[in-house]
Amino acid sequence: MVLLHVKRGDESQFLLQAPGSTELEELTVQVARVYNGRLKVQRLCSEMEELAEHGIFLPPNMQGLTDDQIEELKLKDEWGEKCVPSGGAVFKKDDIGRRNGQAPNEKMKQVLKKTLEEAKAIISKKQVEAGVCVTMEMVKDALDQLRGAVMIVYPMGLPPYDPIQMEFENKEDLSGTQAGLSVIKESEAQLWWAAKELRRTKKLSDYVGKNEKTKIIAKIQQRLEENDDDACLNSPWADNTALKRHFHGVKDIKWRPR
Repeated sequence: MVLLHVKRGDESQFLLQAPGSTELEELTVQVARVYNGRLKVQRLCSEMEELAEHGIFLPPNMQGLTDDQIEELKLKDEWGEKCVPSGGAVFKKDDIGRRNGQAPNEKMKQVLKKTLEEAKAIISKKQVEAGVCVTMEMVKDALDQLRGAVMIVYPMGLPPYDPIQMEFENKEDLSGTQAGLSVIKESEAQLWWAAKELRRTKKLSDYVGKNEKTKIIAKIQQRLEENDDDACLNSPWADNTALKRHFHGVKDIKWRPR
């Protein structure tokens, strides 16, 4: 099995194994799914930390409003009355006004905290240092653990507009967010190794040879909607001064950080 150390830019992400005979179409999609799946777990963990501290998401038309404004507008959090944490709620105001302040009690809070820490560990970048490969099955296991913890603490479920519920249903809206910029569409994912794009029409062995004990650093990026010259220049490997001068014919040029 060829061992891929997947990076985005210079940032280490995870290890993944694949036979040299693997079609790069299949491998590129596989790497993108694990990459995006890890991001999903991270987003869920971030929101579940807030859930543990401040309860469920307020209706969109109530977020950011003061208590006086809510009363004046006669707004009501109907889902807040349904989605009560097991064992009752403890009030802890959300100062940024996103969540309703009806937090789980300490015991239920620890159920969420312990589970999200375990999920983080499964997809952690520290797995690279430990030599542990991350698979899509591991990502799914982390998601299942998170889903199970939420069901224990909130047996009546979460509001349909809560980001956690939307993530579980794959209905998350990341448009216009920093998190959305990190996601790579499977159809537009590219893998690069040793200054070469690993083209989807080929096999992994076409690039790395027949040695199944090969270890490579593969960089993932989103395919660029530019001409070939610009795509080359904006690739993860475009840090060669001679290459830059070849395309632009200039001695000094500033490059966008990847």
